[in-house]
Parts: sequence; structure tokens; C-alpha cells
Amino acid sequence: MKRAIVLALGLLAVALLALGCDGENPALSSAGDEGLQPAAKKGGNAATGGCLTIQSGQLYTIDGAVITTGYDDWGYNYQAHLFNGDYCKSDRNDSDCGDGEDTQLAMKWNDAWLSNKDCDSDGLLDRHHGFDSYIGSGAWLTNHQSGTYADEGGNTCNWTYFVKIVAPPADAEAVDGIWYAADGTEIGEVIWGAFAIIQQVENDPGGGIHGAQYISPAGPGFGQYSA
Repeated sequence: MKRAIVLALGLLAVALLALGCDGENPALSSAGDEGLQPAAKKGGNAATGGCLTIQSGQLYTIDGAVITTGYDDWGYNYQAHLFNGDYCKSDRNDSDCGDGEDTQLAMKWNDAWLSNKDCDSDGLLDRHHGFDSYIGSGAWLTNHQSGTYADEGGNTCNWTYFVKIVAPPADAEAVDGIWYAADGTEIGEVIWGAFAIIQQVENDPGGGIHGAQYISPAGPGFGQYSA
């Protein structure tokens, strides 16, 4: 199971079916976007405003596969901005998958995080298109993990973990590992340098953890961070 990066906090509780486990909190972590960026052939399509689309059949993943609509063998649906599958395969590599690996991951992201088109002719699916970096782009990602572990008594415990991550506004400032809005309101903990955690929920009956662990004082919604 992946080791935990206990990030910062959360809002919407996800219920667990299993109760009454004893033992330590399971090791959780928050998936990055290692598998999100495919490679591509350069080109364009006048019918789509000069953007190369997945439907063109000319975009390729980092492991050389043609990107198609729908889910691929790793669990990515680049057209729909979704991942559903094994956590250990989210980097499009199963070398990290050990015996008994059962951590499941569901990710959703918006167009600013990773588009399903190449509109700037750099040969890649666009990230923060129209912006020099993610900051101020309105990009967001959700990450929902779940799995099981055995406690010291041999009981099977189920856990879930959910996090919302956003690109902070262009006028935000990071101070001591926390992003703050221009008016001084806390946005959330810095993660991956250019992003903030605005919501974190963890449920683990074995570790005595239930519900929201953090809610951003600036609000857990995505709308205010839209470009």
C-alpha cells in the first residue's frame, strides 16, 4: 500500500461500510499526475480551430500507445478527464504493483489541468492553455482513494480518502507552506508547488478517523478558482 502524505484537510465525508476495526491508520497517499501527460505527434486540424484532437488518432501516450476515446488498459480516459483503476498503475507502469496491492484510485480533472486537445502545436495535450503556468489557470483535480488492510487482530478494515486540489489565483501568495488569497484568507496547504489543497476527507475506523479533516476557509468549491 502507498505510504501516506497526510496533506491538509477535507469537507465531504465518504461513508465506510466496515466498522469496529482495531489497529493503526492505513498508509494513504495522494496521487500526483505522473500518468496524466501523454506525448503526441505535432499537427493540427482546421475543423477544430487548429487543435489536434484525440479523435484524430495522432496523439500518443508516454508508453507509445495511440490515445483513444474511452478507458485504456491503465484506467485513463483522457477524453473524459477521468482515471479509474489501481493506484499503482496511475503512472502507466505496473512495476510498483506488489502482491495484494488493492488501493483503488479515481481521479477527475478539468481542461486547465490537462486538456483532451493540443491547441498550441507543441505536440502535447495542453496544460493550463493560455497561461504561463498553472497558477491563475483555474486548474483542479480530485483524488479519491480506497482500500483495505488487516489490523493487528486480523480484522479487515476499509478506508477511504478524498482530496480536492486547485491551482491558486494569480494574486495568491504562499507563506510557510500555505496559500493565501490576496485578502489574506487561507486557501490551503501547498502541494506540488503550484497547487493548494482545499478539501480533505478521510475515513478509517481502524485508526479512529472519520469525515472531514480540512475545509479551506476560502471555500471548498471550484468556481471561485475558475480562470
